Amino acid sequence: MQLVKSTRDTLLRPLQIVSGIVERRHTMPILANILIRKNGESVSFLSTDTEVQITTLANIGSGDEVTGTTVAARKLLDILRALPESGDVTMTLQNKRLAVQSGKSRFALQTLAAEEFPTVSVADSYNASVTLPQKTLKHLFNMVHFSMAQQDIRYYLNGLLLVLDGNNIIAVATDGHRLAFCQVASEQSFERQEVIIPRKTIIELQRLLEESDEEVRLDIAASQVKLTFADIELVSKLVEGKFPDYTRVIPKGYKNDFTISRDELLRSLQRAAIMTSDKFKGVRCIITPGSMKISSTNADQEEAVEELEIDYGGDAIDIGFNVTYLLDVLNNLKCDQVNIALGDSNSSALISIPDNGDFKYVVMPMRI
Repeated sequence: MQLVKSTRDTLLRPLQIVSGIVERRHTMPILANILIRKNGESVSFLSTDTEVQITTLANIGSGDEVTGTTVAARKLLDILRALPESGDVTMTLQNKRLAVQSGKSRFALQTLAAEEFPTVSVADSYNASVTLPQKTLKHLFNMVHFSMAQQDIRYYLNGLLLVLDGNNIIAVATDGHRLAFCQVASEQSFERQEVIIPRKTIIELQRLLEESDEEVRLDIAASQVKLTFADIELVSKLVEGKFPDYTRVIPKGYKNDFTISRDELLRSLQRAAIMTSDKFKGVRCIITPGSMKISSTNADQEEAVEELEIDYGGDAIDIGFNVTYLLDVLNNLKCDQVNIALGDSNSSALISIPDNGDFKYVVMPMRI
C-alpha cells in the first residue's frame, strides 16, 4: 500500500520538525520511531519521548486509504538527506516493512505497529490561552534560555518559568548562580498564572519557532502546555514544583551604576577568558571612578589585564565573576550598550538595557 508520494524536500520538512525530540537510546524501542498516519491525502507525522510530543501535517498522501505505521526516525531522515534533491520519493507499506524509493535507490525499513505507539494524551480543557506572534515568543525564550539549569537536582530549575500577569507575559530562568528575566506586553489580559516549561521543550521551540508575525497559540492546563503554530502542534508536560521568587532576587536601588558599550566589554572579557582554565572561569573586575579593570590568571601564573574607560563616579568596587555567565548574556543581547549596577563586592550585579525595563540579568559574585 502506497503511503506517500512527494518531492524529497517536501517530505524532509515534516520529518525534520518531529525528529528533534527522538532519543537514540530509550527504554522503549518504539520511541526511536515516528508515527506516520495517512488519511487520504493528509499525512500526519508524530514523535514523542512521553514528556514532549510534536505533530505536523502534510498533504502528500497517495490514494484514499486510511492506515498508519511507525518507523525509525533517524534512519528515515538519514536516507532522505542522502537522496538527490530532484526526483520524487515514494513510501510504500508492505509485509510490515516500509519501502522507500527514489529513482534507482531503494530501501526497506522495519516497522512497528501504529497501535503500540504511546502518544501523550492531550488535556480536555485549558486554564488560559495566549495568542502572540511567533517572533515575540521566540524573543522571550531567547532572552532567558541560557540561564536554565542543566540536570540540577532542584528539578524545577531545569526549565523556564512562564508567568501570565495582567497584560504581561514574563519568562524567567535561573541555575542558582544567575537569573535572566524578560517580559513582553500583550493586548490580552490575564489572571496571574505561573508554569514551568521543561528545558528540552524550550530548546525545541527555539528551533521550531520562526522570526515571523504568524501567530502561535499557547494553551496552559494544570500539568500540560500546548503550542499550535503553522502546521505544528507541540504538547509538553510541565515541571512540578515551586520556582524561586524571582522578584526577591532582582536587586533594587543600587547607586553604583554605569553604562558601557556591549561590544567593547564583550571583547575585553573574551580576551581575559583566554587565561582562565576549564576548572576555574573567574575574572576579577576592579571598578573605580572613570575606569574598569578586568584581570584573569591561571595555575601557570599567566595573566591577562584589560582596562576600559567608563563614565562612573561611584564607590570603588573589587568583585569577581564567572566569565562564562557574563559572556552568555553579552553574546545574547543585540543592543549597543548595557547598564551595570553594583552594590558591593559581595552583592550580585544587575545587567540591563538602558531605558528598557523589560530585560534584567542578575549574576552572583565569585570569590577570586
